Amino acid sequence: MAYQQAQYDFRDSVAVVTGGNGGIGAAICARLAQAGAHVVVWDLHTDAASLYRQQQVDIGDAASTDDAVHALLVETGRIDFLINNAGYAGATVPLDQYDVAEWHRIVQVNLLGVFHACRSVVPAMRAAGGGRIVNIASLAGKEGTPNASAYSAAKAGVLALTKSLGKELADTGVLVNAIAPAAVKTALLQQMSPAHVQTMIDKSPMHRLGTVEEVAEMSAWLCSGSCSFNTGAIFDLSGGRATY
Repeated sequence: MAYQQAQYDFRDSVAVVTGGNGGIGAAICARLAQAGAHVVVWDLHTDAASLYRQQQVDIGDAASTDDAVHALLVETGRIDFLINNAGYAGATVPLDQYDVAEWHRIVQVNLLGVFHACRSVVPAMRAAGGGRIVNIASLAGKEGTPNASAYSAAKAGVLALTKSLGKELADTGVLVNAIAPAAVKTALLQQMSPAHVQTMIDKSPMHRLGTVEEVAEMSAWLCSGSCSFNTGAIFDLSGGRATY
């Protein structure tokens, strides 16, 4: 059976996508732009060939996200969507074998980066009386993946942050939700051992990796007017793997 892709109208909307120059982020940018959004990429390394507005931003630095928001508001006057997608998988080793600096970097990017971006963007959304924040988390944050304790802990933090911020903003018109994908076929998996990746595939009842397009499609729905009574919620994208 053929299924038709949902259609959205994001014209006049400004969407910020962190880590938007590759993998899941690039697919999200393409999907939002397809629906008419003005897409702005926040990335540590800008891409001169990109189709989207580029801002060089270090999400691990609160001053960097503050500066980016200020510059964007001067230019556009609004930020409608924030997709917190930037991530760093890091090493896959037993907890007691982690380099301490590596552990800190994983948490800095995956958890503190989400905090910094939200902290910088939320005041503008609250003042505007509406907005959508979508945090790209991971099923690892629910299950705890062996030999990925730093990544799992950081993503669990993102899930709790989503629930907390969703409640804080519930009466402001700003909706905050997260997506918890299982393994998705991206270059990020190259940072992990083949055995580790195969273990994730074997856990899937669908026996495959997710696709970046599937994450992008769910992100678009969470940004749309069709999502109106969901906030502080976690949406699994796991091919049937999630158990709660």
